[in-house]
Amino acid sequence: MLREELIKRNWLLQNIEKDNSWEGSNIIVSFKGAGASSVSFGSLTGSTDIAEDKYVRGSITAYKELWGSLVFNHRDLIDHEGKIPEATFLKVVEDSVGDFMDYLKEVTSIALTSGPHFALAEGDGQAGGTIVVNKIDRFMIGQKVTLDDDDSSPADYYVTAINVNTKTITLSASRGGAAANLSAYTVAQNAKFYHPGVWDGTTATTFNSLRGSLLSAANGGDSTIHGQTKTAYPFLQAINVDGSTITASNILDKIFDAYVQVQSKAKGQANTVLMSYKHLGSILKLIEAAKGPFNVIPNSQKVSEYGYFEIMIGNMTKGMLKIVAIQEMLDTEIFFLDMKSMVFRSKGFFRKRKNPNGLEYFEVRNTTGYQYIIDTCLFGELEVSKPGHNAVLYAIPNY
Repeated sequence: MLREELIKRNWLLQNIEKDNSWEGSNIIVSFKGAGASSVSFGSLTGSTDIAEDKYVRGSITAYKELWGSLVFNHRDLIDHEGKIPEATFLKVVEDSVGDFMDYLKEVTSIALTSGPHFALAEGDGQAGGTIVVNKIDRFMIGQKVTLDDDDSSPADYYVTAINVNTKTITLSASRGGAAANLSAYTVAQNAKFYHPGVWDGTTATTFNSLRGSLLSAANGGDSTIHGQTKTAYPFLQAINVDGSTITASNILDKIFDAYVQVQSKAKGQANTVLMSYKHLGSILKLIEAAKGPFNVIPNSQKVSEYGYFEIMIGNMTKGMLKIVAIQEMLDTEIFFLDMKSMVFRSKGFFRKRKNPNGLEYFEVRNTTGYQYIIDTCLFGELEVSKPGHNAVLYAIPNY
């Protein structure tokens, strides 16, 4: 149940190719770094002057690990006779597992699309423990987070209070402790929030992401992919299109203008456009007000109960695009994806950890009673085997 539901709740994992046979050994990601290009009019090319095919080997050395843990208190499950009624057990487990699956889905999707951090500070940290964040929906009471910026050291904190309307959270240095002094973390120094284990101050340990793979290093992406430097080979470079002039009124024009560049430069079929719900809202308003040169394909709209939206929109002169909006996307980028250019490699996908006796829970004896812990893991990695088949609109302002 965990495996099937979690994949269904994640748009990216549901729509890309999946390899469920990877044992974690080294995977060779090979590509053509240079192609035969010797052409001569009127005479043959000299034998020592012929441009040769050049094949390059990238690699994925090991899978990344994501762990999620649930705890059930024995006292919450037993009745007055000390037994665990089946109806009570199933209800508690179903409610807890359902909510936790939503959360794991969100964490996985954020990591695969946007990269190591899951939220940014929109206001400077305060001495009283408060800080304004850009994605308030990604925080929960009791959540453990790592906070860091460009001139401070990373530190772990616990969320003790959340104000949804002001997008303000309060952090403590210990679970249930007093508010921490956050004045060292500022917007000017790019304060970011990470899940535990992701960031040590210099290195990120998480899945390969679309943002890191498709953005150039100059635009905020990774400088290498699968062990090879992007700038060394055109094949590794996704098309980067400046989106700094995008507004709510011109976003649809800008997307199709970018697609023209994608068609002229990219090598694949990058006609799936992945964006945040903010940008989708702007697009739907434009279509409702005046379709102009754009047309919505009848019956193409798809709204999923799991948090994503799809619609097909065409332009009479620039082609047809599938617009996809998911909650986990950042507002600063829009991706143009060739879904055949990537694969998620794993072994078992989401699965519960079993002990040698086959039990799927771990019992803990405390002075306050017994607890049952269930651990769910995902071992895998996103392989973007053809980065040059994709594109990204970057530097989109907060319009």
